[in-house]
Amino acid sequence: MSKESNYRIILGFVFVVTIFVAFLVGALLVNIEHRKSEGENKVVRLTDVTEDTTDASIWGQNWPLQYDLYKKTALRTHTRFGGHGGSEDLPRQKLDMYPFLRTVYQGYAFAIDYRERRGHQYMLIDQEQTKRQTVPQTGSCLHCHATVIPFYKHIGNGDVFAGFEKSYKLSFKEASETLHKIGHAFPLSCVDCHDPKTMNLRVTRPAFIQGIQRFANSDADVPFLPSIKIFRDGKRSEPYNPNTQASRNEMRSFVCAQCHTEYYCSAKMPLEVPWGKGLGVENIEAYWNEKKFPDGDNFYDFEHKLTGAKVLKAQHPDFEVWSQGVHARAGVACADCHMPYIRTGASKVSDHWVRSPLLNINRACQVCHFFPEKELEERVNGIQDKNCELLKDAGRAVEDLIKEIAKARESGATEKELEKSFQCQRKAQWYLDFAMSENSMGFHAPQEMARILARSSDIARQGQIEAIKFKENKEP
Repeated sequence: MSKESNYRIILGFVFVVTIFVAFLVGALLVNIEHRKSEGENKVVRLTDVTEDTTDASIWGQNWPLQYDLYKKTALRTHTRFGGHGGSEDLPRQKLDMYPFLRTVYQGYAFAIDYRERRGHQYMLIDQEQTKRQTVPQTGSCLHCHATVIPFYKHIGNGDVFAGFEKSYKLSFKEASETLHKIGHAFPLSCVDCHDPKTMNLRVTRPAFIQGIQRFANSDADVPFLPSIKIFRDGKRSEPYNPNTQASRNEMRSFVCAQCHTEYYCSAKMPLEVPWGKGLGVENIEAYWNEKKFPDGDNFYDFEHKLTGAKVLKAQHPDFEVWSQGVHARAGVACADCHMPYIRTGASKVSDHWVRSPLLNINRACQVCHFFPEKELEERVNGIQDKNCELLKDAGRAVEDLIKEIAKARESGATEKELEKSFQCQRKAQWYLDFAMSENSMGFHAPQEMARILARSSDIARQGQIEAIKFKENKEP
């Protein structure tokens, strides 16, 4: 073969390779442009959504990925200490899991029915169908069980806050019937957390807005909420507005805190979030202890049926407990763990299948914690097991206190004679219920929850001793 022939073969080979490489580079550039276009997350609005669009399926026409994820909140999920782990029809009964609660909640509707939580898609129907509806319930319950803003506007003649202030005067049955009648009987929906025009995160619940303003006006420590620190250092010419002053990272917790908080929810006054002195258990206790009902009576949630003590009842203080933990101090928002980012192509969205991080360790935990999944799960299990043990100890202590007071009452003790025991019951039961009603089984703030439960046990035993002293003094 001549040199000229070899040269032609080499030249042809180089030409073919060049064409092939050019094709690959071109395909790569096209793919990059395609991914960049996906990454811009452009939305083609197929339908208009407004402040009154409470049906999430309509929003789903514009944001199908997020809606498909949200629909999964109807699926049965279960962890060792939470979720829908009972029959296919109903979650487990907490009153059976923690028998002391039947004594602790005597005189309150939770002594009738208190079940494990289910996903957001069940939040309205579960409230409508609970056996607690066999006793009077207030319309305030809708605040965290429905897409409620149109309902407030309806009963407030267009004014959301006026409607909110009126809602406690209605029974839950009346409020629910009105909600269905006006066509807005939906559980949590997109409009609760997103501005329909911009899709920016926003808060809508009046009680949360009032509560965070109370907190902003207090002098409580706020290492985890920098926007409130900035507000306090400013002129304060207007009330703190989370929708304009909070950072996006803060909003990724605030949207959850609209409902996952402690509040008063009954028929003597509007629903109220007690953050005027801070978010700690003692701060909230002090706030309630200074609170008066409109009729001038001292604040209490219910009168205990067995003892007559006027006690407090905590309502899922998840935000408050999270605020006391290391994750809040590190700037980790609720959504980082419960709605971690996922990728579809080049698009990055929050996972709207809101659930326990234990069901999604890879995305929820391992983004920050570079340890095997099994090790992380075991760490959480260790924290929760210890917290559960402390919880049961405190529960038995409070139950013993209540039974001892009841015996003293049967022996003829007056309220004055049992005043110390009553004070201990109110405090110990409050501490116990603060831990019982919180949904992380101690994980959000392990050391703080251990301290709270230890205090509950200690105070309950002190109150029990006081009640026993009365009986001993009465015996001949």
